[in-house]
Amino acid sequence: MSILITGVAGFIGFHLAQELLNLGKSVFGIDNLNSYYDPQLKHDRLKQLEKKERFDFKVMDIANHNDINGLFAENEFDVVVNLAAQAGVRYSIENPIAYVDSNLIGFANILEGCRNAQVGHLVYASSSSVYGANRKMPFSIKDNVDHPVSLYAATKKSNELMAHAYSHLYQLPVTGLRFFTVYGPWGRPDMAYYKFTRAIMAGEPIDVYNNGHMKRDFTYIDDIVQGVIKLMALPPAPNENIYGAGTSAPCSIYNIGNNQPVELIRFIEILETLLGKKAIKNMLPMQPGDVLATYADISELTARIGFAPQTALEKGLESFVKWYKAYF
Repeated sequence: MSILITGVAGFIGFHLAQELLNLGKSVFGIDNLNSYYDPQLKHDRLKQLEKKERFDFKVMDIANHNDINGLFAENEFDVVVNLAAQAGVRYSIENPIAYVDSNLIGFANILEGCRNAQVGHLVYASSSSVYGANRKMPFSIKDNVDHPVSLYAATKKSNELMAHAYSHLYQLPVTGLRFFTVYGPWGRPDMAYYKFTRAIMAGEPIDVYNNGHMKRDFTYIDDIVQGVIKLMALPPAPNENIYGAGTSAPCSIYNIGNNQPVELIRFIEILETLLGKKAIKNMLPMQPGDVLATYADISELTARIGFAPQTALEKGLESFVKWYKAYF
């Protein structure tokens, strides 16, 4: 099986590629290695992947139409996993065009490439942020998601609509995954757990929004990867979508989360215990684009692939802290 992973130098892309290579699959990875966070971390992830056989890599931006066209014309991919995106809620408030280029134009290029090459299955990253201002818990894939509270969330909802249109028109099998706060070793430095760890170790204050009374469905990277790999082998059939009888699109969407939201203040307490040091907390109000809670209803994913997260938050953070200390 030949697999294309976009955003392969990113957090999830790196872990997914590593596990697929361990399983003997061939992986072709692309990434634009942008400077949203320190590119050295991306280069170091790639160094780990390049030690393995059956891995090819090319620097490429999915927003470049000609490059993506050439990629699909020159290679045959059985499965495409699109993880390339401009991430981050707060950054989207300051730099909206970056999200249009990568998350909308870039995703359209991937869809068109998959259509023209008749790829067997496109799996793409959506986000729990599409639930926006929803208050009903847990979040269900059957809930209305028409009220995003950030441009990042709006682009992810747009991806879901674009994917459905391509699936409906061209019978392209597509699966969207709404990721819920993924964490773990080699993670993104802009994420709270990463910034908290750095600051606590340095004796610097951490910004705690809404006085720590926000809940997140923290999901360990290994659990995410196992779920993605199982779904990759199961392209949806036309009658397996969530859209009812009005469409014959082979198009599915799933929540992929831990199904156990934890309050931010508890999350910080676990980090303090692991680091053996108290955090200096700078209590702040809610920030624009933030939501009070995320909580994944994973019943559809469990029914489809038997998905059941295995990693408790204490264990997952312990693994992250161990990696962080070794890496830095």
